[in-house]
Amino acid sequence: MDVKRKAAEIGVHVSGPRERESYWQPVPANGYIDVALAPHIVGMKSPFAMGTQNVAPGGYVREHTHEENEEAIFVIEGTGRAVIDGAAHPMEPGTTIFLPMGVRHMFINDGSTDLRWMWLILPNGLEDFFRLIGRPRSQGDRVPSNFPRPDNVLEIERATVFGAQPDDQRDPGAL
Repeated sequence: MDVKRKAAEIGVHVSGPRERESYWQPVPANGYIDVALAPHIVGMKSPFAMGTQNVAPGGYVREHTHEENEEAIFVIEGTGRAVIDGAAHPMEPGTTIFLPMGVRHMFINDGSTDLRWMWLILPNGLEDFFRLIGRPRSQGDRVPSNFPRPDNVLEIERATVFGAQPDDQRDPGAL
């Protein structure tokens, strides 16, 4: 499994929305992600990754942790809920969330439009997860039919930035 890619040279990097890596995401999130910055795109002294994620109405990012990563979320559009250590918090444009290492969290789109946020993770690795579970996306592509997560998704999670899947994972429909 090709988890990490070779680091690029340190330097300035500017990209527009049509020039980014983008991947359709499987159920239950559906939607897609774009990777704007990561060490394989531009070299950096403190490796991090940044991008955006769109979650379709009714979709969600299942509950998980990052044991060795800090994550920041900034909501751009749509509405939904962030469930952090079991407590629900509204997500709407302008909402900012900081998640320290080891904190359980999930994101639920219970709105009628895409829920879109910018994500930043330090150190990087989330971009590798998205690439390994997703399907390449280009601007203008038609939205594909929902597709399942890979059979080895738990192996991919552990090889990238995720902690062990909680045994008592919360059901987004019950929150």
